[in-house]
Amino acid sequence: MRWIPGGTFRMGSDQHYLEEAPVHRVEVDGFWIDEAPVTNRQFKRFVHATGHRTCAEIPPDPDDYPGALPHMLYAGSLVFVPPRGPVDLRLWSRWWAFLKGADWRHPHGPNSSIKGLDDHPVVHVTFKDAEAYAAWAGKGLPTEAEWEFAARGGLDGAEFAWGDELAPGGRLMANIWQGDFPHLNTSTGAFRRTTPIGYFPPNGYGLIDMIGNVWEWTTDWFAQQHRADAPKACCLPQNPRGGREEDSFDLCTPHSRIPRKVVKGGSHLCAPNYCRRYRPAARQPQPIDTSMSHLGFRTIARERSRH
Repeated sequence: MRWIPGGTFRMGSDQHYLEEAPVHRVEVDGFWIDEAPVTNRQFKRFVHATGHRTCAEIPPDPDDYPGALPHMLYAGSLVFVPPRGPVDLRLWSRWWAFLKGADWRHPHGPNSSIKGLDDHPVVHVTFKDAEAYAAWAGKGLPTEAEWEFAARGGLDGAEFAWGDELAPGGRLMANIWQGDFPHLNTSTGAFRRTTPIGYFPPNGYGLIDMIGNVWEWTTDWFAQQHRADAPKACCLPQNPRGGREEDSFDLCTPHSRIPRKVVKGGSHLCAPNYCRRYRPAARQPQPIDTSMSHLGFRTIARERSRH
């Protein structure tokens, strides 16, 4: 883990998506945070020690999904499946499929495995799974403010975790989509999905993959926008904890009231032509019951004595 000294910073952005606005100043105390996302190797140790079964490995409870057809309630998870050609970018179902048998051990579907992927971030974990791991490790999950402060690496107000240029000197700094999303990946690297820890350089705090590779869970309930700046400098929010659970529901799915948490950092599927969320300020809502092939987490500890 790395010690982040804490301080005051400008959280959010007024230049991109509405949910990132407005920019506002907040203060966070110091904390320890994992140097990198939790890996398959680490998660495997947790499962062996506790017998934990992830939500993707357990058939859903019909009571939680009123109106769902019985034959559709099976254990599985959402997997990115690239279409063969260009599609309407408003229809995410064209590249996401809920696959039976997809889980953290089978990241791309039932016939895949994590063999050779020990140093890759674990994926297909829900918020409950991430919480269970953190509790086992004697730690917790970061708030959105803590996560964003750490991701900025000391560069308050910078566009990216490494500065204001996406690829300084032509160098790619994070695992993001290259080419036309979602059908054409022009990456010349060895990996077109997740990359192993350390494949890209750390930020100013020595943290790896805060941007790209996989989205990461935070503890904050999603709110449509940030709160505006406090009227007086003396009244800056200290260690803010986000919105309210009752305000986090998706209004487009009134019959399925699943609360949503904030996820941060973007992933290997973020692309300039579709999802420019490969920035510290970027944020998205994620239903707490939903796992995906590009979603992971890292843990945090707020005790100064932790090593």
